[in-house]
Amino acid sequence: MQLLGIHHLTAISAQIRENSRFYRQTLGMRLVKRSVNQDDVSAYHLFYADAKGSPGTDLTFFDWPIPRERRGSRSITRTSLRVNGHAALEWWTARFDEQDVRHWPIGERDGRATMNFEDPEGQRLALVDDAGAGDPPVPWDRSPVPAEYQIRGLGPIVISVPTLEPTDALLRDVLKFRPAHDYPHPDNPNTRVHVFETGSGGPHAELHVAVQPDLPAGQQGAGGVHHVAFRTPDADYEAWARRLHEMRVPNSGPVDRYWFRSLYLREPNGVLFEIATDGPGFAVDEDPATLGEKIVLPPFLEPHRDAIVANLKPIE
Repeated sequence: MQLLGIHHLTAISAQIRENSRFYRQTLGMRLVKRSVNQDDVSAYHLFYADAKGSPGTDLTFFDWPIPRERRGSRSITRTSLRVNGHAALEWWTARFDEQDVRHWPIGERDGRATMNFEDPEGQRLALVDDAGAGDPPVPWDRSPVPAEYQIRGLGPIVISVPTLEPTDALLRDVLKFRPAHDYPHPDNPNTRVHVFETGSGGPHAELHVAVQPDLPAGQQGAGGVHHVAFRTPDADYEAWARRLHEMRVPNSGPVDRYWFRSLYLREPNGVLFEIATDGPGFAVDEDPATLGEKIVLPPFLEPHRDAIVANLKPIE
């Protein structure tokens, strides 16, 4: 029983219309699910991914009108998106220059060519050359980005913690991650970033843990990240629920999100993790050809559709 890699990452936007424009038009990702936060139906939950919403390609956003995040430790600090080849990074550099996207020069991080950039709300992102590693994505034929340069999925996720030991224990002893190596933090060579891998390893299956005891605690807000989810095969979901219970790890218990099933837990330094199943997937209630074109609700919210939709602002 092993987690396969990153399933999705969920961040926060206070400007959902501009968010939709950036991720669909600038980054060329497909909006594969247009729904609401199931625990706060006043907020959109938008899912951007490859052409079919393959597990491991979803970057999702809650629509909350709250202040900007306060950056700091005990939080997810950077989200990587994978592309293939240095030519792709050069293409994206030119695109970002043309569209006035804030970005930094291409450099090397943990042995991979990487370019940091931010969305209009300061969401900290990076494009990482995965050299073709990871599950092959499904290019979207209506993307403004040529297929060879499209985002292939999520890459390494970076979190910041004040102390390594408790996070290390949860990752290794409970979630069965493997410590791989460490490297100097790009912003402070005296700080180490510890790489943990799961599944077959590789850029789609890594969590990078920066140990930064001198940073103040961060506070979630717009432009920040809510949680990161790790993939499990559907058949292992119940076993993961039992494992968390038997090891006395505080968690949500089974949660059915309809398009996947989830378990939520906080690592000891406070970062929210999720274990999410690969299936049944986003086509369970929509035609794959028209994913994301209308507001879709899980069955338990359908009786309240009119009231829910009336509260949502248009994003086109």
